[in-house]
Amino acid sequence: MSTTLAAILGGAAGAVALVGIVIVVLWFFLFRNRSVSRTSETGSSDPSIQAVGRRDVVELSLREARHFEVEELSLATKDFSDKSLIGEGKFGPVYKGMLNDGMLVAIKKRAGTPSQEFVEEVRYLSSIHHRNLVTLLGYCQENDQQFLVYEYIPYGSISIHLYGPSQDSQEKLEFKNRLSIALGAAKGLAHLHSLSPRLVHKDFKTTNVLVDENFIPKVADAGVRNFLGRVEVAGPSSLVAADEIFLAPEVKEFRRFSEKSDVYSFGIFLLELVSGREAMDLLSSDFNQNLVEWVQNYQESGKISTIIDQRLGNSFTAEGMGEFIMLMVRCVDPSSERRPAMSDVVMELDRILEKEMSLTTIMGEGTSILLGSYLFRPSK
Repeated sequence: MSTTLAAILGGAAGAVALVGIVIVVLWFFLFRNRSVSRTSETGSSDPSIQAVGRRDVVELSLREARHFEVEELSLATKDFSDKSLIGEGKFGPVYKGMLNDGMLVAIKKRAGTPSQEFVEEVRYLSSIHHRNLVTLLGYCQENDQQFLVYEYIPYGSISIHLYGPSQDSQEKLEFKNRLSIALGAAKGLAHLHSLSPRLVHKDFKTTNVLVDENFIPKVADAGVRNFLGRVEVAGPSSLVAADEIFLAPEVKEFRRFSEKSDVYSFGIFLLELVSGREAMDLLSSDFNQNLVEWVQNYQESGKISTIIDQRLGNSFTAEGMGEFIMLMVRCVDPSSERRPAMSDVVMELDRILEKEMSLTTIMGEGTSILLGSYLFRPSK
């Protein structure tokens, strides 16, 4: 009898222990999921709030960023020689370099006191991967200098091919090519906005859309403004003016960055893409003008065709061009609430490109194009 009782008590104790273990495991996972859920809800455009959320959400991805030694970067760029210098940005000069393993990289350099915040921001940004984003590979902080190391994109900015000093005036990017570039860049921005917490680019412009050897667009400098904080980097007045045009009205007036301010910048990018010219050359000196009204004035005066790059010739349909320009107008609406989300811009560009591809294939290149007021309707 005592043996039977002992067996019963032993079995009961084992069952209780098993139930206890199950409860502990369930509690752990429920608590962990609730914690992650809370941090994912901090999707604010406020950088201070984003930083807290990012550290929690991507903690497991932080080891992806590579720490480079300054000696390796110096060797890769021939001691940061002028021959290796390929550009100048808000973060500082940009150098082309080759690492010990033969990989080509773009290295950005600036004076800066080493900080843990810099490392955490690099680690977060380097964990973001997308076909249409330039990948941040790693960083270096030594000798009161900070370095960002990116993948190297061989064909440079699309701006060079549109209106840069080295462009071949006989070379043209057909409308379908420009649509494809716009779609890829839109996908890159939309991916940033889809992150949790979401990431606002804050400095999107044509010079930050790079193309590789297959003309696949890659958005560069995502999150670089987060490194700079509130400090504005001085530069040539013409460069500042060109950048100002890409800023939404609410950014100029209140410094209020958001996904919708990125959409406005994207609209200016579309204007440069279709015109083949810098926006500051197209627009008057009043950068605060309503661009929706500006386009409508061109429509009413019958001069809308003068906005379109003459190098495009007749390689597009009136319907496709009209829809493209109307999407551009929606993106630069003075009201941020009326601008579409980047995800909607992606769908619209995808639709326009697909239709343009099918129509030009059926009708053939060189189809006569009529441009007129029937392409556009007043903005509501």
